[in-house]
Order: sequence, then C-alpha cells, then structure tokens
Amino acid sequence: MSAAATPVSAATPAADPAGGTFRQVTGFGANPGNLAMYSYTPAGLPPGAPLVVALHGCLQSATDYYRDSGWTEFADQYGFAVVFPQTGSTNNSLSCFNWFDASKDARGVGEAESVVEMVTTAEALYGSDAHRVFVTGLSVGGGMAADLLADYPDVFAGGAIDSGLPAHCATTPSAASGCQNTDQGLTPAQWGDKVRAAHPGHTGPWPRVAIWQGSADTVVRPVNATELRDQWTDVQGIAPRPTSTRNLPGGTSEELYADAAGRPAVALFTISGMGHGLAVHPGTGADQCGATGAYFLDTICSGYYTARFWGLDGGTGPTSPGLPAPVGLTAAPAGAGSVTLGWQAVNDAASYRIYRDGSQVGSTTGPSFTDTGLAAGTTYGYAVAAVDATGALGSRSGTVTVTTPGGAPQCFTAGNYDHVRAGRATQSGGLTYALGSGQSMGLWNTFVIHTLKQTGPGYFVLADGQC
Repeated sequence: MSAAATPVSAATPAADPAGGTFRQVTGFGANPGNLAMYSYTPAGLPPGAPLVVALHGCLQSATDYYRDSGWTEFADQYGFAVVFPQTGSTNNSLSCFNWFDASKDARGVGEAESVVEMVTTAEALYGSDAHRVFVTGLSVGGGMAADLLADYPDVFAGGAIDSGLPAHCATTPSAASGCQNTDQGLTPAQWGDKVRAAHPGHTGPWPRVAIWQGSADTVVRPVNATELRDQWTDVQGIAPRPTSTRNLPGGTSEELYADAAGRPAVALFTISGMGHGLAVHPGTGADQCGATGAYFLDTICSGYYTARFWGLDGGTGPTSPGLPAPVGLTAAPAGAGSVTLGWQAVNDAASYRIYRDGSQVGSTTGPSFTDTGLAAGTTYGYAVAAVDATGALGSRSGTVTVTTPGGAPQCFTAGNYDHVRAGRATQSGGLTYALGSGQSMGLWNTFVIHTLKQTGPGYFVLADGQC
C-alpha cells in the first residue's frame, strides 16, 4: 500500500441536505490507476467510525452513485464515511472499472492500488477504523469489489457484489464477455484458488461477502451469483449449502451461509424478475433508500440489508433468520386522523411491532392495528415486523403509504430529475412521467421544471400554473 500525500479538497465541498459533506479529495497517493476520489462524511462523524467504499457501474460517475445508491442515507443513520472512487473514459471508453485486466485489478497495481490509497487517505482524514472497512460495487464496480476483496483481505472486513462478477474471473479484456454470459465450469475449489492466489501470504480471516443478483439480468447473467457463492464459501471453508433461508420484500430471497461458529460469512440475495442494476427502494422507511434512475431499480433497498449484514447498524450482523417479514400489508384511512392496518399472520409470532415513517408507534398481538392522532391530508409510511416468544424481532415488511383525508392537495415544483428522485415521477428511455397519472413531463433532467399536484396516495398530475 502506497503512502498517501496530504489530501486537499479540489473543489468546494457540497453540503448535503442531511447536513453531511460530499467533496472531491486530491493528493491521495501515487494513484497508478488514474482514478478520482470523492467522499461523503455525515455531520459530526466521530473518530473510529467504519468506512465504506462504493464503486459505480459503467456509464456512471461517483456523483451518480452518491445521489442514487442510498449509501449516504445509512452513513447518516449509522455513522460512517463513504468513499466514491471514479474512473473515466481515459481509462475505459465506457467509464468502466477494469475488473478484467490483470495489470489494473491486482494487489499493488493499477486501479486496485488507487482504491486502497483512497482508503489510507480516508482513514487519516476521518479517523476511520481500519478494522471496519468495507467495499461494495455495481456491475463492473461489483467485479472490481470482488477483486479488491481477494487482493486486499487484510484491508477489507467485508464486501458486497451487486450484479457483479467473481473475483479474477477474467484476466484479459477478451475474456470478460465470457465471464458475464456463460458458466465457466469451475469447481468451488478452483474459484477459491483465484482468491487465494491474489494474496498468497494471507491465511485469514476472510471478508464477509454479500452477493446481490437479479434473476432476469441479461447483462451479467445469474450464473455469476452462483459462482460467487461457490468462490467465497470455499474461501471461508464452508459448504455451498445455505444454513438458513427467508423471503424478503421485493420478491427477494436471502440465503445465509454460516461458518463453524454459526456466524453468517456469505449471503446470497436473489431478486425475482429484476434486470441489471442496483436494487434500491426510495422512501422514508427504515428499510428504504436510494433513488430510481438508469441501473438503479426500485425493488428492495440492498444497502439496508448489506449494512446490517456487515454489522454497521451496531449489531454483529445476522446470526439467525428470525421470523419472516409479514406480507400482505395494507393501510387505509379510518377517518381524518387515523389509519387502519392489516396483514397476514406470521407463524410463531407472539406479537407485532408497527412502524410509522421508520419509528415504532405501537404493538399488537393480532394482524391488525389502528394508528390514531394523525394529521389530516398527510401521507404516512407504515411497516410491520413480527416478534417471537423469546422477544426476538423478525424482518420488517416493505413499507406501504397512505394519505389521511382532508387538507389541501400538495403541490411540488422541481426539475424532472428531482421529481424522480423524490418518488413523484418515473423515468423511462430518458423521458419523465408523473407517478400514477402517467402524464408525460418531457426530458429527465434538472432543466425541465414542472409543478405536480398530489391528488391521492402515489398519484400525481401536472399542475403548471395551477398551484
């Protein structure tokens, strides 16, 4: 690892709405990979906090990942810094990280070395805990994250590979397509050997690895998730058979692979029907995050479950599957100031906890609850979790929103990009459409400005000049 020069800000830091700071950092080392370093730090970040490195996909930038991935939301909530490395067209015509090039993705060279120099700089700048450094990435960023975990298991305590590739699957650009699209026919031991060969002197411990994959991904085929599972369970010395499984929101299945001590070392999350991208779920609930956009797909907040798997929420990560998340949650107004909730009962549940906008507001022993004392004409988000007889809390359901009757309709004036980020509109093919009504709003960017009126839960109409 190269020594980092004294870092300085290359641009005026940008204040985040939550009070944190996003900025570019220069002078972070020899930088043999010709990367740019950006960082986000929450307000009041204490020394000794964890550090997360988040790698963007092709045709993306550090700013895209900062805005849409959701990682800054958990940095604010749990208290850690985030480093956003950025590559560009000089390195790769599509601004992809070169996960497939042995001269750029190996220990001590190229882009891999540049990322680790960023880690060293961030540790010095923010006083980050060197024993709690994690790396995550999407697509090519996921492939590079896997390489970094193999190259530097002495640096990274854990990783997450989202729609990505096994570590060192390809060592030349010509081999990259085969890795993305076809089964390489390797045994778990052969996959594990690729990791062990990346840093032969390392004997452990090995990073804790989360794998995220959409079942309908045609860019990085689902076989890559299987190969990743085989690779990292072999490295951990455990069988590629799950020790527990459960269903999560967004059509997601979770498989945990525990080590001899019963501590999950590998997690495989498969999202039914999802294509190529990072799983996000915009909203204000505790298990929601991110913003939709190109390759940011609204299914489930992968950052939430990854952060918990790593133990960034203050725990040590999941030790057992617990009770599954309640399904079938509905919410309906029961008057101007109340909402009635209902859901399907969970086997072995002794009670349920009810959350409004991320905070617990009550509990009940049956699969229904009425929340009272609410403001009229206001939208609320609800989720429910089951509790077993021992008091152990299970997984939280997905969030549903409901608007209490009364009050004047709300109007929002903003650029199309911000409407999409706020969940008031969607985008497809570079165009923007009002959520619910589907009215066309023009190009998806910050320069086209419209006023949207919310006329019901999740329903917006164009109201330029009317509010």
